[in-house]
Amino acid sequence: MAALIMRFKFSGFLKQLKFPSPDIHVLLDRGKQCIYSGFDPTSDSLHIGNLAVIIVLMHLQRLGHVILNVIGDATAQVGDPSGRNTERPVLSLLDIHKNSKCIQANLERLFENHEKYFWDPLKQKKHLVPVKILHNSEWYNNQDVVTFLSTVGRHFRLGQMLSRTSVQNRLKSQEGMSFTEFSYQIFQSFDWLFLYDKYNCRFQVGGSDQMGNIHSGHYLVNRVRSREVFGITTPLIKSDTGDKYGKTGGSAIWLSPDKTSPFEFYQFFIRLADKDVEAFLKYFTFLSLQEIESELQKHMKDPGSRHGQKTIAKNVTLLVHGEQGLQSALRATEALYHATPETLAKLNEVELRQIFQQATVVELLLDPGTTVLDMAMRAKCFIKLEDAERIIMAGGFYINHVRINNPKYVLIPGQHILPNGISVVRVGKKNYYIIKWLM
Repeated sequence: MAALIMRFKFSGFLKQLKFPSPDIHVLLDRGKQCIYSGFDPTSDSLHIGNLAVIIVLMHLQRLGHVILNVIGDATAQVGDPSGRNTERPVLSLLDIHKNSKCIQANLERLFENHEKYFWDPLKQKKHLVPVKILHNSEWYNNQDVVTFLSTVGRHFRLGQMLSRTSVQNRLKSQEGMSFTEFSYQIFQSFDWLFLYDKYNCRFQVGGSDQMGNIHSGHYLVNRVRSREVFGITTPLIKSDTGDKYGKTGGSAIWLSPDKTSPFEFYQFFIRLADKDVEAFLKYFTFLSLQEIESELQKHMKDPGSRHGQKTIAKNVTLLVHGEQGLQSALRATEALYHATPETLAKLNEVELRQIFQQATVVELLLDPGTTVLDMAMRAKCFIKLEDAERIIMAGGFYINHVRINNPKYVLIPGQHILPNGISVVRVGKKNYYIIKWLM
């Protein structure tokens, strides 16, 4: 535990610790503890900001603690004002239910991949304690508002509630804050009280924008049960412009493959700035401090090879998307940066569309004797026949990254048409076409 805490503290990963003692590892070393984090289903996928929190939970799971993941299908109806300048859009119960199922699938896949690819029970000489996934509607569905306010609400003081940063920021804004949003901290606090009563849950982990809500929960449990509980927050993962990588900022890197493909996900980490490599190795991998130091030394010897970024990208993509997703990302990356007919032939249509996102996709029937010019005109690569002939003969036309300068060439399967039944056509430097051949 001491090594884990030191790793996080020196990397800045544990942003704030609400502990009465600096020796926090002693508290977690006293035996099996119950630790939770909450995820409101305001979208149909988690993102890498959530992943930072989840990896802390995984580290704690590796130490033998019980992990609770709480999906806030009830609190999503209230709306968390933290980190927002405006009120959240109201979600229908149907959307919340759908989002909750997607978030649960995210969490199940992440913890399954962690155990499958990053945990060896024989080497570690123990099995991981299974995580629990709960929905807070379980304890709100039978609540009535009068009872809730009279039993829970009476413990909160307006002065403390008004002092929260999220509340202050909104009160100063032009839009202000609704009573519904203002009450969110009471509901999240009650989550912790319920989990304490049922599971003896004394620890909560969240992003640093949740510090106010965590403090409120700490206050409620301490006041009602006279027991000390503890909060841990992680820093927000931000872009070079200072925007957090979340759905609010419009720059989200999602954990669901249908929202951010494994290729795009992998490329996000490949494009990390060198200055971020050390922190991300500590944030997002399960490498030991000694292994991280070794990776950094290799990276510094030749930063241009992006060794550190590749290590991070491989580890995180494997965790989020599994072996199949990682291999898909690696194939697509090879095809993008080392493009040959052979590398393109390994890709399926979905992977090709991910690489060439702006490409026009065309389906054509392959007739005997189809020429390069026939294909170009049928795919509408050119408007005029004379333009097609001129540009092709001038060397501005490529099939599967090979320059073709004779418009009368007859297409040859296996050369111009890849084994996957696709041709990748480029006109000039940037105009791509993906042609699916109907055989």
